[in-house]
Amino acid sequence: MARILIAEDEPEMAMGIKDNLGFEGYDAVVASDGEQAVAMAESERPDLILLDVMMPKLDGLEVCRRIRRTGSSVPIIMLTAKSQEVDVVRGLEAGADDYVTKPFGVRELLARVKVALRHAGASPTVSKILAIGNTEVDLAKGKVTRGGQEFSLGYFEIEILKMLVEQAEQPVERNALLDAIWGLEASPTNRTVDNHIVSLRRKIEEDAKTPVHILTVHSIGYKFVP
Repeated sequence: MARILIAEDEPEMAMGIKDNLGFEGYDAVVASDGEQAVAMAESERPDLILLDVMMPKLDGLEVCRRIRRTGSSVPIIMLTAKSQEVDVVRGLEAGADDYVTKPFGVRELLARVKVALRHAGASPTVSKILAIGNTEVDLAKGKVTRGGQEFSLGYFEIEILKMLVEQAEQPVERNALLDAIWGLEASPTNRTVDNHIVSLRRKIEEDAKTPVHILTVHSIGYKFVP
């Protein structure tokens, strides 16, 4: 039975999520503020964390950063009421694997949970260490090293990068990425891929605004250039 940590300060929302996860057979525990979430991430050793962005004491972004600094690779799905791209990307940059924007449907959330848990133990099929320009990417550890800085990669960022690298120089359609990585049951949208691409570029490219390795192919998707 997978254990899921719900970090949510709204009691009704937290209990609603916990009940629905319980109906699906998951063992769910709740943290009501950011400091408690960090402590329970260590003490409860959850298999997945649902992490609200707006929480007291520590916000979800800082909680995510602190969890990742411990070396934990537990899947983290951010819950956010903010739909602007910049807020979503900040969560991915902090080390989150995926995000769901409030208000969300229970079926969508459960599908995202199932996808994240299913892929949590997946291993890379391409070289574990990639040299991309002056950037080194460790796919096994989900780490990016560039210019003396280190960044964490979420599972879905790793999977997108793997698909692009496997088909280097060839355009990869957004729908192909969505179907292969998320699956239709998770109700992803084109913006899901686009937001992860924005986060990847900020971690990998020297200048994310003028990328040279992860390129947009107009009206199709993206391609990787070594």
